[in-house]
Amino acid sequence: MTFVTVCRSAVQCAVAAALAVLPLTTYAQESAPPPPTVDVDGLLPEPHLFERALDFATRTFGGGGRERNGIYPETKNMITGAGWISLGPGYRHWFGGDRLFTDISAALSWRSYTIARGRIELTNLAKSRVALGSEVKWQDFTQNTYFGQGPDSLEANRSEYRLKSLNAVGYTNVRPTQWLTIGGRAGWLQSPSLLDPAGTFRRDNPSTLAVFPDEPALAYAEQPDYTHGELSITADTRDHAGHPRRGGIYRGVWTRFWDRGDGTFSFQRFEAEGAHFHTLPAARLTIAARGWLVASDTAEGRVIPFYLMPALGGNTTLRAFSNYRFHDRHTAVANVELRVALLDHLDAVVFVDAGNVAARMADLDLAKRAYGGGFRLHSMKATLARLDIAHGSEGWRMTFNTTDALAHVSRRTAPIPFVP
Repeated sequence: MTFVTVCRSAVQCAVAAALAVLPLTTYAQESAPPPPTVDVDGLLPEPHLFERALDFATRTFGGGGRERNGIYPETKNMITGAGWISLGPGYRHWFGGDRLFTDISAALSWRSYTIARGRIELTNLAKSRVALGSEVKWQDFTQNTYFGQGPDSLEANRSEYRLKSLNAVGYTNVRPTQWLTIGGRAGWLQSPSLLDPAGTFRRDNPSTLAVFPDEPALAYAEQPDYTHGELSITADTRDHAGHPRRGGIYRGVWTRFWDRGDGTFSFQRFEAEGAHFHTLPAARLTIAARGWLVASDTAEGRVIPFYLMPALGGNTTLRAFSNYRFHDRHTAVANVELRVALLDHLDAVVFVDAGNVAARMADLDLAKRAYGGGFRLHSMKATLARLDIAHGSEGWRMTFNTTDALAHVSRRTAPIPFVP
């Protein structure tokens, strides 16, 4: 798939061109290390009790710096839709200074989503320019939402399914410079299980297996095993990954899934994403913008199973729409936020989201819109809490999260389902 075949409309060309140019701009302007941290004072004085609570949260859950040795609360590896609360035990340890890293954790969410994972990584090869690692992750997601395929899918067709999976991945990251990472992953995804929804705090939505019996994946009594691979290149010039005020992150990704059964569900995916952040300290204003394009490709007679199909909607894409609201082969989204520092560690935000999905690249546009505002509670290096209230064509929606909406980049070491 070439740039010419992707660009079939003015909107697509504009999105693709912007994403293609951003890394080149980064190379020209950011060949030095990431910019220094920007310290922005709020419009109002910050209460002392507020500062003490923030210090406690930062010590307990981390402040965006290096992860500490020992026991920690696992709160970060659950997917969108798991519910308000996700918590479990974790333990990590560095050996030989920073040469070997191990991490094991498990968590249970509000809606009985369950994960268990183990990771080991050699972090300091070739003078810290190369890392090698592996991860095994078991998942049981009890209430995944599906509305059907296409931009015209009906909200009334909301359904849910339970998805169990076991995934083993080996990966390497090569860093020729401080801000540039070239990554490769290869993995085995054992036959996922598609079941009727279960778990706690059920929303009484019908089963996807009953609402969409004609989905190709549901024609199989058992899903196939998959092997999968990924190549990526990422330029990251943000001052801090968890709460950026300057710099940006720009990435290109190629992913391939091989159906180890009859080959029906073999496909490949291309992604281009760019996010940039700029702060005006005197105005106490941060401007954040992000664009993300996902394109899928299959051989004739092959299809993408709905649980691996690109999706839009929810906490980090179209915030006025339900999580996983739209599914199709191709997606595009653009987001812009204006953040004003009310207190030293509390920002007020207004934002606009626009995007859509399509079966053909030629039909892709940004017709789905969301407008809203909210608040960000943060330390110097990390976002601790995010509240967004958004409005779109399907009404109002409020979301609460613990990550920055536009700086979020998923490490899909267990890439099922596709999480926007």
